[in-house]
Amino acid sequence: MSASSPEFDSKAIGADRVRANDKRLINCHQVDVNQLMPLKYNWAWEHYINGCANHWMPTEVPMTKDIETWRSDKLTDDERLVIMRNLGFFSTAESLVGNNLVLAIFKHVTNPECRQYLLRQAFEEAVHSHTFLYVVESLGLDEGDIYNMYHEVPSIARKDDFEMKLTADVMKEDFSTETFEGAQTFLKNLIGYYIIMEGIFFYTGFVMVLSFHRRNLMTGIGEQFQYILRDETIHLNFGIDLINGIKEENPELWTPEFQQEIIDLVKESVQLEIEYSTACLPNGILGLNSELFEEYVQHIADRRLERVGLPRQFGDKKNPFPWMSETIDLSKEKNFFETRVTEYQVSGALNWD
Repeated sequence: MSASSPEFDSKAIGADRVRANDKRLINCHQVDVNQLMPLKYNWAWEHYINGCANHWMPTEVPMTKDIETWRSDKLTDDERLVIMRNLGFFSTAESLVGNNLVLAIFKHVTNPECRQYLLRQAFEEAVHSHTFLYVVESLGLDEGDIYNMYHEVPSIARKDDFEMKLTADVMKEDFSTETFEGAQTFLKNLIGYYIIMEGIFFYTGFVMVLSFHRRNLMTGIGEQFQYILRDETIHLNFGIDLINGIKEENPELWTPEFQQEIIDLVKESVQLEIEYSTACLPNGILGLNSELFEEYVQHIADRRLERVGLPRQFGDKKNPFPWMSETIDLSKEKNFFETRVTEYQVSGALNWD
């Protein structure tokens, strides 16, 4: 083949080079290869680096103390119910997020640096699913009891059904973001999974499980939930940046009617989460009850709405779990956790805005 053939035409190659300004978050057709350079969305690359810096595996966390506690009489029946319900919810919810990432979001997000992060997130979802299997096996729990809760516990089933409805259209073979309706549907899917699933549904579970860790109970599970929460904080921040970026590039999507639809979805999700917290805490346990969780869910829902440019819906609700502020309200001045999780920052200090 001669150097003058089209395949080796230097002018043609130069004309095909991707410029940063050519990149778009959706509906960019230059995705034959994952051409990262030149970077346009530096926030996506920063999230990828932060995710890599927090690398961990569940099997690195010892479970001996948890096994001893679980087999003893240190936990009440109500406390055991909280742990079991959260394992039941998270074990299926993480798989729903993973499926949505791999089968829907990755396909329709056309920016290389965002796709790089999505690959990292998909791996982390696999690690989280591995975590719940590791916990179930370590404690000797009945796998059927845990993994069938999404069928058998109504409050879990309703949350899972809520999310799967948001995925249904995006999963269809002929789905496209190139129509106005398709792009809005995809944006609604992103809000449903990043803002609602990972930003609202997951956070009440984190409070419940980490409350045991504060009391020096089930510390192995608690440490793993610390790692998961650190991952999920990056997922949430990436999702918000992605949603706001798509809004900025496609402002016609953000109609008043669509904004109201999103607000209604968040309100529905808050009610579902209140029902779930009541099912987990029918009698309450030390420091936790369903009334406190109603206030907490409304508090974090308003924070999520504000970050995508929507108004608060629940008034000036306060965080009833101030001890969680140092965990969730990450600042540059403080370590995320004063535990060995910081040892996994192998790629420079994590920076949380």
